[in-house]
Order: sequence, then C-alpha cells, then structure tokens
Amino acid sequence: MFASILFFLFSFLILGSALLVITSKNPVNSVIFLIFSFFNAAGIFLIAGAEFLALIMLIVYVGAVAVLFLFVVMMLDLNFEELNKKTKFIRTGIVTASILIIEMLVLFFYYPEEQSFIINQDNNTNGLTNTEIIGSKIYTEHFYHFQIAGLILLVAMIGAIVLTLRHRDNVRRQDIPLQVSRDQEKNIELKDITFEESE
Repeated sequence: MFASILFFLFSFLILGSALLVITSKNPVNSVIFLIFSFFNAAGIFLIAGAEFLALIMLIVYVGAVAVLFLFVVMMLDLNFEELNKKTKFIRTGIVTASILIIEMLVLFFYYPEEQSFIINQDNNTNGLTNTEIIGSKIYTEHFYHFQIAGLILLVAMIGAIVLTLRHRDNVRRQDIPLQVSRDQEKNIELKDITFEESE
C-alpha cells in the first residue's frame, strides 16, 4: 500500500515537472524542472527494485546530461524575451507531441505480452543480480541499440562544443597541418656528447 502511494506521488511529480519543462519561459528553469523529474524517476526505479537504474538515472542523467543542458543554455547567452515572442514552432510541437502520445498508447495497448520488457515470463534469473541481468541484456540482445544511443550522445556533445566555441584573435591555436608537415632533418639536430674522465 505504501509503495503504491509513493508510486502515484512520484508519477504525479514527474508529470507536473514535465509539464513545467515545456511551459516554462526561461530555459534555465526548464532544465531545473527536468532535473527534478529525473530525481522522481529514480524514486520510481527504487520502488520497482531496480536500484542500479535509479543510481544511473542520478549519476548519468542528473550529473551529466542535465548539467550539460544547463551549461549549454547558460553559455549560449540567449535573448529570452525574443524567444518568448516567437510562436511559429507551436504547431510543429503540437503535431510532434500528438504523434508521440499515439505511439505510446499503441505500445501500451497492442504490444505483445510475450515480448514485453517488463514482464518476465520464465522468472529464470539463474541467481544473477539485477545489475548482471541488465548488463547481459544490454550487451547481447540490445547491443546495437546501446551503440546507437552512444552515437546520439556523442553528436549531442559535439554540438554543445560547437555552439559554445568562441574564436578569439588573441588566443594562440594549433596549426595541425604545419605540425604534421615539419621536416625532421631540419628541426632536429643530433650531437655527440663526450664525457671527460674525472681524475
């Protein structure tokens, strides 16, 4: 009973914070509400007995991804007042959100039960812990999905670096073609060192 109350409490907080993420006019506040929703999702994972996923949610998503979002938002120096006046993307956002909601409903109601990731049909864990089961699933059955997710995060990291990169005239930078094209014979001089014997 207590677990059910906590589940509905965390779920309500996740939905409320997710709504505030997309309705907040300040992107910094949106990132803070996103971090709050990650904390509540970690609480749901703890209730479900998936403590490894709860810690990953806190370490990876809160400690890395959300902080990266906040860093990018603060480094871009955006004009929030000008962004709030632009409403040309509202229709695109409504269409995208409708498609995602329809896909989620189809998955919930028409997904084959024997292929469900949530329901374990045979309950045969062979004495493995929760973390070992997750690792074996990720690196065997879902290896390609795991690699694709890594590539998406790599692209996001490169995009954050490109957006925050500032070219300054008074900063010395590497000239890689010049370094690679250096001639060893002209830049290195070998000398014979003679040692005098002490009396």
